[in-house]
Amino acid sequence: MSLKLRFLFCLLILSLLSCSKKKTDGIKPTVGEVTESVYASGVIKADGQYTVYATVNGTLQKVNVIAGQSITKGQSLFELESDKAELNTENARLAYQLSLESSRYIQDKIAEMEMKVQSSRDKLTLDESIYNRNKNIRNQGGISEVDFERVELAFKSSKINYESAKKQLAQLKAQLKNDQSRNSVNLKINQKSQSDFSVKSAFSGKLFDVLVKEGTLVTPQTPLAIIGQENSFLLELEVDENDMVRVRTGQRVLVTMDSYKGQVFDAVIDKIYPIMNERSRTFKIEAHFIKPPEKLYPNLTAEANIIIQIKKNTITIPKTYLIQGKYVLVNKDERREVKTGLSDYQKVEILSGLTAGETIYKPK
Repeated sequence: MSLKLRFLFCLLILSLLSCSKKKTDGIKPTVGEVTESVYASGVIKADGQYTVYATVNGTLQKVNVIAGQSITKGQSLFELESDKAELNTENARLAYQLSLESSRYIQDKIAEMEMKVQSSRDKLTLDESIYNRNKNIRNQGGISEVDFERVELAFKSSKINYESAKKQLAQLKAQLKNDQSRNSVNLKINQKSQSDFSVKSAFSGKLFDVLVKEGTLVTPQTPLAIIGQENSFLLELEVDENDMVRVRTGQRVLVTMDSYKGQVFDAVIDKIYPIMNERSRTFKIEAHFIKPPEKLYPNLTAEANIIIQIKKNTITIPKTYLIQGKYVLVNKDERREVKTGLSDYQKVEILSGLTAGETIYKPK
């Protein structure tokens, strides 16, 4: 092929490419559906997932579990050094036993005091009878005033002695009850304190991670492990405060995850936490998968679009063809103002200013 023919051939190819580009620059709006959604991001959590903490300070002596194993409610997970707690419990047990032995002595005193109360009651009954009889005799002038005062004094003295004996009996009974109750409560407190050095699971599930090693100094602020329900997961998402007013329970959620690239999963909002995180200016919501992925793990990241509304049979154009949010190019370089409606990440609804049969052009 001669040089001249090659040059003409290249010009032809360039011309065809130019024409093809011009043809593809212009598009017509499409009639279909547009979806309005709210963006949210978050993580996968096991249902009931929580972090285990100790309630006391101590050195971690033994780890009874390994990550990944199934656990039952009340199972011992960690054991802290508890020598001092054991000594306190033993002292409390000895004090309680001593109070039980002392109670026998107090019970004997109570029996003795009950007899004293009975005796003083009998004397009071007798002295009251003598007093009433002499009172009638005095009214008839049959007893001197001095003798009557002596009888009256004996009656009053018997009454005081009886009330005093009853009070002493009540005090002894209260002492016996208080001593036993105090030592019993003290023993239970120390037993509970000792049991706190054995960290147990609050419910049955799966142990996802162990966060400490034996020999670690543990405080109530030290996370020890992460536990949750096995094979039951939820989405914990954060929604920006500007979008939160449009979110409600029952709305559909489209979820994507880096672990399942190219796949979209359906979920539904279950719970909305009605307080904003002041630091991130977001609200926390929870959702469950309608059909979850085959495998899930706690703390996998997820992105979601919460479906607010869907409109069908609407005129839409690509967002890239919209200028300043309200203009499109017609006749290649003529700006026309349009009114827009719903939009998603790719399309925007045209409410007026453009028909489905017109051609628009992509701005340069």
